[in-house]
Amino acid sequence: MELRVLRYFLAVAREETISGAAQALHVTQPTLSRQIRDLEEELGKTLFLRGKRRIALTEDGMFFRRRAQEIVELADKTASELRLAEPDICGDVWIGGGETEAMRVIARAAQRIRAVHPHMFFHVFSGNAEEVAERLDRGLVDFGVFVGSADMAKYDFIKLPVKDAWGLLMRKDSPLAAKAAIRAGDMSGLPLLCSRQPMVENELSGWMGADYEKLDIVATYNLLYNASLMVEEGVGYALCLDNIVRTTGETPLCFRPLEPRLEVDVNLVWKKYQVFSKAAAAFLAVLQRLAAA
Repeated sequence: MELRVLRYFLAVAREETISGAAQALHVTQPTLSRQIRDLEEELGKTLFLRGKRRIALTEDGMFFRRRAQEIVELADKTASELRLAEPDICGDVWIGGGETEAMRVIARAAQRIRAVHPHMFFHVFSGNAEEVAERLDRGLVDFGVFVGSADMAKYDFIKLPVKDAWGLLMRKDSPLAAKAAIRAGDMSGLPLLCSRQPMVENELSGWMGADYEKLDIVATYNLLYNASLMVEEGVGYALCLDNIVRTTGETPLCFRPLEPRLEVDVNLVWKKYQVFSKAAAAFLAVLQRLAAA
């Protein structure tokens, strides 16, 4: 299975027509059709359902697309690291992270190192902890930013100089907006939106004890922005971390921290025995100095 053929497959999946993909790839339609048929024969699977005007991925095709994208991304990342041999440090740094104010520390480190090495470039993937860990384990990102408790046995890490605080995101016209902080009893009977990450349940159930099982969770979310729109529309209150959604100015939203205060650490992690590119190693060195300051 050649990398070139994987790129052909991804182009067809993206364009949904052989003709459109052939034009984008600058190859002939018969050549592209033959390559796709050969790929399906090699895999022993039908990857596309052929219609009169469009073609669509089969279930096997959708699975194969995810794997093909990972392979192509990893190949491109590796080639980029190897071809850069200039004396100056240059290249790409790939970072995966959830929504957290700690990303400002990452941004500060990126700005500082680019001021000295302007040919360094950063690629940020946003996702929950499970998605970031998967990309980290597959070598698709150099570093991951994990919020709160996580299984760190297979990673090295540094603790970032930031703690995130849990609380409730709500409309400013909510009765609870008059409170300075939210206690467990205040959430009784409230329609709540909660992150569906397992570690979130662990953090909050530990804080609330038996009362956690009594919460009225009407919706779950992956990343907070869409959940904040549901809060704006009156669906409920979002249990979330502070400083992710803007709550100042004209926005109808506000945030109130939990009481007693529930804070979580934020860690930058990487795989044990990771062999870094020069760019990634230089970035880590700057971040370590920031974390130690």
